[in-house]
Amino acid sequence: MPRKTTEPPTEPTPEPPVPSDRELPRMLSLEQVQEVLNMKAPQVYSLVRSGELKAAQFGGRGIWRVRADDLLAYIDAAYAKTAERIASGQIPEGETAPET
Repeated sequence: MPRKTTEPPTEPTPEPPVPSDRELPRMLSLEQVQEVLNMKAPQVYSLVRSGELKAAQFGGRGIWRVRADDLLAYIDAAYAKTAERIASGQIPEGETAPET
C-alpha cells in the first residue's frame, strides 16, 4: 500500500510577469536598450554618442546606463518625428507598409 505524504503538492513556479508597454527597470544597460529597440549595438552607441538618446556613465569602469524615462521619451519622439515625416510626404507610401 502506498504511503501517504504530508507535503503539500508542488505548484509550478509562475512565470515572471511580462512588462507592460511602459514598464521598464529604472535604469537600463545599453544591451537592454538594444533589446527594447530591436537594434544592434553600433546603432545604440551611435544614438548615445549623438545625444539623441540620453545616457550616462557610472562607476570606475564607465558602465553606460539609460534611464527608462529617457528611453521612453526617445521612443515617443521617434513616433512623433515619423508621423510628421509621413504627413509631409517625406516617407513614400511603400515604406509605411506593415512588416510581414
